[in-house]
Amino acid sequence: MALPITSVVAPRTAPYRSAFWRTFWSNARMAPRTSLGFMRVDFVLGTVFVIPLTQMVFFALVVQLSGSSAAAIAYTAIGNAVATVTYSSVFSVCQTTDSEKTQSTMEHLLVSPANRLALYFGRGLIPILISLSTVAVGLAYAAVFFGVTIPVDAVPELVVSVTLTAFAMVGFGLLLGGIALYLRTSIILGNIFLFVGLLLSGVNFPLGALPVPLQWVGEALPLTWGIAAIRAVLSGEPLGAVVILWGAVALAAAVSLGLAMASWAYFERRALATGSIARF
Repeated sequence: MALPITSVVAPRTAPYRSAFWRTFWSNARMAPRTSLGFMRVDFVLGTVFVIPLTQMVFFALVVQLSGSSAAAIAYTAIGNAVATVTYSSVFSVCQTTDSEKTQSTMEHLLVSPANRLALYFGRGLIPILISLSTVAVGLAYAAVFFGVTIPVDAVPELVVSVTLTAFAMVGFGLLLGGIALYLRTSIILGNIFLFVGLLLSGVNFPLGALPVPLQWVGEALPLTWGIAAIRAVLSGEPLGAVVILWGAVALAAAVSLGLAMASWAYFERRALATGSIARF
């Protein structure tokens, strides 16, 4: 008797991997309710409207009380307006690692076959948008309260500079988040680099005022080049000089993102081997 003919399904030879953009947009859409769940409306409004003003006023008053000129006060105001990008693009992105651990979803995340770059960078989309809003509000405060002039014809170059800075800083935040995967918590790490940026990125004083070894450290930070590009645009420097700084910011963004992916891959293995993946 002839045996029935059955269809044979070839076994899947490779694990399923969703398309890059599908993974990216899915994570960008879900992040505010999952890993970015701590970013409530009051948190976002405070980050965008309150932090730039309070930080700027504090440091500008310090400079003013020291007897410095109006130009020095404006210099400080611009630096702190841009430095507020750190709160959402670095601190919040870095803190998503803690959110995954507390929600007990980190283990499921790391065994996912999804593209890692799309997975992690998708979670940084909302912080990028918040960063753009924060810096824009900060520069508006600098213009209204501290006499910073923002030429209308320089707005397109300013938008490019701020956008590149936000992307670079989110990449840096992902790098810290990868390292924090192996640590008990990322909060301390985020706070350390929050203040390192204030000291070594030319926020309140030129980088050249620091000792040479600290200048080298400052030049390795994406925030340094982002602030330099925005200062160059506001001071009316030629487009050629600004483009060179844009290239430096873009390079810092690419290096930060590359190191972030490498650190996640390395510390994933370390966290799985030591059990720190589930420790908070």
